[in-house]
Amino acid sequence: MLSTRNRRWNPSRAFIRYSLTSATLPARTSIEGFRIQFPWRSCFGHFGYSNMANALRTVVILIFAWSVGLWTDKQPLSAIGKRAWIFLILSGIATGLYWLCYFRALQLGEASRVAPVDKLSVIVAIALAAIFLRELLTWHQWVGGALIFTGAIVLAYV
Repeated sequence: MLSTRNRRWNPSRAFIRYSLTSATLPARTSIEGFRIQFPWRSCFGHFGYSNMANALRTVVILIFAWSVGLWTDKQPLSAIGKRAWIFLILSGIATGLYWLCYFRALQLGEASRVAPVDKLSVIVAIALAAIFLRELLTWHQWVGGALIFTGAIVLAYV
């Protein structure tokens, strides 16, 4: 029988809990986004989809993010450098464009097919990490990336 007292918390694996949580939340977003777009399949809302739904969700995210940031971080905004601001702004624009494209894809396709294609972003993130962050890719990343790609194609097109 394994004793939990002998197991030590491994900080190099601490990311897994947050990663698993972050993997499950977009699934809920996909389903809720589908319900916003096609309310006749849900119990609420008006017919059709508008970018106003994205704007309203963004307000909620804004309030939530600022609440968490102000509650947990005591660093003043003035401590954020000019270059960091540029990347934060570009990241915000990319996120907004991502949501517009993602929900448009949900309008045009089934959530069970759109979501796997969306997860091809894992492969893009791995490639960008190798190119810009100079991370060395192991065979694990190559095989995992190939499996993700294959799985997305099978789920979306077969």
